Amino acid sequence: MTLDQQPLPSARDRLLTAAGELFYVRGINATGIDAVVERAGVALATLYKQFGGKDRLVAAYLEERDHRWRADWEAAIATTTDPRQRVVAIFDALERWWGTEGCYRGCAQVDAAVEITDAEHPAIAAITRHKTHLRQRLTELTREAGAAEPEQTAADIVVIYEGTITALLLQLVPEPLQRARRLTTELLPTDNRR
Repeated sequence: MTLDQQPLPSARDRLLTAAGELFYVRGINATGIDAVVERAGVALATLYKQFGGKDRLVAAYLEERDHRWRADWEAAIATTTDPRQRVVAIFDALERWWGTEGCYRGCAQVDAAVEITDAEHPAIAAITRHKTHLRQRLTELTREAGAAEPEQTAADIVVIYEGTITALLLQLVPEPLQRARRLTTELLPTDNRR
């Protein structure tokens, strides 16, 4: 099969790609399902068959983004065996996302949380899973780096991380990443032996 003969992505994948592009750039509430369907090149009935409606499409979009983020973050962690640098790797992954998003609008999970006011919306569970994983994984990494209080250190790093995302959005320069790396490193013991 040549490149010209590559099969089209499934309708589900096309819907997720279209939703990802539109929801992230335009916002969830500002993007109607007609725009998603048109961008995906599928029928409205296909969206309902695949997702049951916009709410579950939003949740699936956030879950797909979360899976990509986790994979990129784990890849950044895997580049080093130094326990301190494995913690700081979250900012290496963030820098890659910031530099490749095209239109950087901050954290899609936070953007969605701001737009979704219904606590029962299926996307809320996806957002919660994403943020919980972030803190749990940082707790594991800070423990490996020898932090005396890994949960507290991880919570501090989450604040640095979230602030860095916002600073990148507003300042459009990489300096917040350098500051975040420095601040995070300062929270970690210089000797990971206990």
